[in-house]
Amino acid sequence: MSPAHRSSSRYTRFAEVALAALVVVCPLALGGAARWVSWPLMVLSGVAAVLAGIGARRQGQSLRFPLLALPLGVGAALCAVQLVPLPAGVLRVLSPEAASLREFALEPLGLMRARPVSLEPSATWRELSKHLAYLLTFLAAVQVCRSRERRRRLLAVVVFTGAAVVLVGLGHSLLGVSSLLGLKAWEHARPPLMTFFANPNHLAGFLGLASTVGVGLALTTRPRSKALPFALAAGASGLGVVLSLSRGGIAFFVFGQALLVLWLARQRREEEGGSLHGGSRSATALLGLLAVLAVGAYAVTEALWVEARSADSLEKLSQSKVSLWPMMARAASSFPVLGMGRGAFEAVFPRYQSEPNPNTLTHPENAVLQVLAELGVPGLLLLAVALWAFIGLLRREGLDALEWAALAGVAALGLHNLFDFSLELPACAVAVLVVLGAVVRPRERGKEAGGPVCLTPSWGLLCAGMALTVVGLVALVPGRHRLADAEAELATLVRERAPLDTVRARGLELIDRHPSDYLLYRMVASAHVARGGEGAGEALAFINRALTLAPRDALSHRVAAQALLSLGRRSQGFLEYRLANEAGDLGVLRGEAVRQARSVDDLVAMTPDSPEMAGHLVDALSNVLGRQPLALDYNGWAREHFAGRPGAVGLWTREARLRLLRKELPEAEVACAQVERLEPERLDTVLLRAEVLKGRGEGEAALRAVEALRARHPMNVELAFTLASWQLDAGLTRRARETLHTVGSFLSDYQQRARMLSMEAEALEREGLLSRAVERRQTAARLVPSSDAYFAVARLQETLRRYDAAARSVREGLELLPPEAREPARAWVTRLESAERARVETRRKELLDDPKAQELEHLLGDSREPAVEP
Repeated sequence: MSPAHRSSSRYTRFAEVALAALVVVCPLALGGAARWVSWPLMVLSGVAAVLAGIGARRQGQSLRFPLLALPLGVGAALCAVQLVPLPAGVLRVLSPEAASLREFALEPLGLMRARPVSLEPSATWRELSKHLAYLLTFLAAVQVCRSRERRRRLLAVVVFTGAAVVLVGLGHSLLGVSSLLGLKAWEHARPPLMTFFANPNHLAGFLGLASTVGVGLALTTRPRSKALPFALAAGASGLGVVLSLSRGGIAFFVFGQALLVLWLARQRREEEGGSLHGGSRSATALLGLLAVLAVGAYAVTEALWVEARSADSLEKLSQSKVSLWPMMARAASSFPVLGMGRGAFEAVFPRYQSEPNPNTLTHPENAVLQVLAELGVPGLLLLAVALWAFIGLLRREGLDALEWAALAGVAALGLHNLFDFSLELPACAVAVLVVLGAVVRPRERGKEAGGPVCLTPSWGLLCAGMALTVVGLVALVPGRHRLADAEAELATLVRERAPLDTVRARGLELIDRHPSDYLLYRMVASAHVARGGEGAGEALAFINRALTLAPRDALSHRVAAQALLSLGRRSQGFLEYRLANEAGDLGVLRGEAVRQARSVDDLVAMTPDSPEMAGHLVDALSNVLGRQPLALDYNGWAREHFAGRPGAVGLWTREARLRLLRKELPEAEVACAQVERLEPERLDTVLLRAEVLKGRGEGEAALRAVEALRARHPMNVELAFTLASWQLDAGLTRRARETLHTVGSFLSDYQQRARMLSMEAEALEREGLLSRAVERRQTAARLVPSSDAYFAVARLQETLRRYDAAARSVREGLELLPPEAREPARAWVTRLESAERARVETRRKELLDDPKAQELEHLLGDSREPAVEP
């Protein structure tokens, strides 16, 4: 072997090692989601490409640029174009939305510099680096895979990496470890199979590709004994797909296997004198994989059934991620020329989100919408070119079973990304590029018609590869700034009440870097609102920008309401509270807004078009001492406003009960008569009449009415609780306990059981059976732990002079209190401990003074303790 050939082999071998390292490192980097993965991705891809080029030059080979490289290269170029700062006129032509943001949000704040098309430049810098890394990875894989042995080795790395990931997950399950390697717990995910992938859909996509390629390696390995490791690895990865419980992942994995079977069957039909033996090998391998999948599916049958039932109808599918596609398509249509910026979807989409959603939508979870939104129409053209190039691969002649398996795996993963975004992360993307590089490698028999472009590996071309690597690494420097870091930094300043000038100055710096992030504007606004009327004007200026960027953000509406109230614009302020409620903040009206209301006009301004919500506002007012008159006035308006609407009768019911609470019996009678006229057969109507009778002093008649109602509804737990409560008020403790016992078998949750036990304890207390009452209270506290439950136990124990036990109960309740409310409980513990010490000291003196009592105490020991403290 010549020195030149040995040298070229060495360089190509090092390129192969770099590609293999990429395939392994990206899944280990939390499925490619780790922040640090961008650096090794860029370095290893650049090293692999340059070494592969040097190896080709030493060996006298040409460098091949397949059609599939075009979308990657042009995609990187589009990212670079999106980052070029543009004059206002040019920006208005290429991206009216970006120009509008600059004119409305940034220039009035003094941020006057030229802006790029990308609305999140930091993310686009990272995407530029990623696109360059993908391009270099693919070109290196094409060159390295000229050799059949290297091609098989690289594909084997993909297969065995998938199997290793599954083994890690199975190890976690067997050991009962709920955090990754016992070190890292997922914060916002609970994957069924604990691996390096937090997202089960991404895990299923990666493992599906690895398993399908493993089948191809098993089918093409000779002798058969050497195929066993590949078959086992393919089975392990297939098992991992099932255990991931990803509906889409499982469905498209099965589709990929079916596609592979069809392609292999067609190939055998087309081959003249095809080998029957080869057909039996294919069938055996695929049947073996099917058996492994069946075993895995049986092991998780119940979980799979739950997942399947969550999407078993068109209605449920319409409420899934598919229902968001029209909204995302409208967002994408606003950026037709060059898109909103690669990687900018998370920051920009809230502006176009017309429905409230508690989750942060980082991706459309649809490859077509992703490309259209972030790259515009040019991105769609690149996607079409990639699809055309893939179809060209399917039409190539002489594909073997390994190549068919690779294409089937890529096709399944690509279709899966119509409902997922695993290809947006390096783990799946790098694996796909390496697998495709193995298929589009130059044919040994020479250049085909319509084949890839061939270039001589000149030093200039190699320097270009090194330059792209440097550009990719440099792009990671401005790309290091992330939305989450900026939000966390500014939130810390606001939470720690830093000086307003400091918050504003730092907020403007971060806004200049992330101009589309509505949270930054909102946090600066909240810092101004904290200063009351003095900062309310500035707060409105910032919060208006936040609401322009995220019209459905409930907290922004709440901050706007606070600012408007500080400025005395009450009707507008309460309208903002209403909008916050409609945006998903379901507690703002009954909490903060009701506390701020001073008149019926305020309450009218905040009221949604819902009699049920109006009733909730009446309840919130009624529960505040001194606000019942306002509640009655508002309820009167609500009754007239919602008259004839479903649910309006509830407002009359509230009117009656509120009048009873205020001892206004004639008015309560009138309201009760209205309820009886509108809904005479309703259970609550009969109960309301009994409450009116009770309010008139006819307690026995009221109790008989409720008992008769209870006889007609023996399974109604709430009615039983009401009757028992009334019986306790009447002093009928035994009858109250009997009522509670009759519904014991109908209780459906711990809350109801704890409530029943607490009412039984109250009855036993009134009968003087304090020890039994303690037992009931303790059980209720264990079922539904709360500070009040433990304090109720402690009060009874203190009454029984069990001071030590009472102190323990108070400590347990103290742990459930917020830190600022613990001081009275601590004082109670101190008092109980002092009483226990005094009791022990008194008893000790009694024993010292009475020898007979001392001897009896010695004989009995602690035998009395169980009778005293259960």
